[in-house]
Amino acid sequence: MRPASTSHGPVLHAVLERRTALVRSSASRTSRGQVLAANIDTVVVTVPLGSPLKHGRTERMLALAWESGAQPVVVLTKADQCADVQLAVAEVSEVAPGADVVVTSAVTGLGLATLRTVLNGTIVLLGPSGAGKSTLGNQLLGEDRLATGAVRDVDGKGRHTTAWRELVPLPGGGVLLDTPGLRSIGLHDAQDGLEQTFAEIEHLAQNCRFTDCAHVSEPGCAVRAAVTAGTVPQRRLDSYRQLLRENAYAASRTDAQLRAEREAAKKDITRHLRATYQFRERRQ
Repeated sequence: MRPASTSHGPVLHAVLERRTALVRSSASRTSRGQVLAANIDTVVVTVPLGSPLKHGRTERMLALAWESGAQPVVVLTKADQCADVQLAVAEVSEVAPGADVVVTSAVTGLGLATLRTVLNGTIVLLGPSGAGKSTLGNQLLGEDRLATGAVRDVDGKGRHTTAWRELVPLPGGGVLLDTPGLRSIGLHDAQDGLEQTFAEIEHLAQNCRFTDCAHVSEPGCAVRAAVTAGTVPQRRLDSYRQLLRENAYAASRTDAQLRAEREAAKKDITRHLRATYQFRERRQ
């Protein structure tokens, strides 16, 4: 692109394809995805330790991050407000296979030097309002450039202090992208991201007796066996299945064939139930 001058307006020469793209389901619930950030190298998934951990939300953000093509880094913020940091790290590490987990505190400076060593290129901060994204960004910038705000005492939630996306050069190289807090984290065509987020379940599924095992009640299910043995938490499997269903539904809204298959499956269930009721009535 040639910038504008006194003699001519800006001239767009070419539009390059995105290297990476962080996309969520549109908040308007249409079939289109909403691009939150593009051409990013690192996605910083912020998880505040000042409030109860919500692993389901972290898994959603990680699925978006892995699907984008960038490298996710999970940053636990507000460590000074957590009574048991080691336990929190252990829990979050369990839901973030393949991603670095870094503990930080803007108050004490904990973990900031370590965080800088794992960040690379164009960095986007991702997380809910009140997670400390802008405060963390200011620490990385070395100045109070990004607007910050306090969370509510009643529920620990924050307001949308950041109202737009802003690219800011980092002192040591690279670029920081601060984003508004996410209240809705809907999946959009994130199959690969889900497989990476739940890598241990995907690995176990290769040993299931049936290739199309749904990990519900099928015989020879290696995933259910791991849950029974306690090596995979039941909550983790439930979250995996829920996000798979959500992603399949989102895909069916944009794919005519998938939508037709979904409707056909509903009709099969209806016919089966109708036949069951008729059989019971004849037996009475």
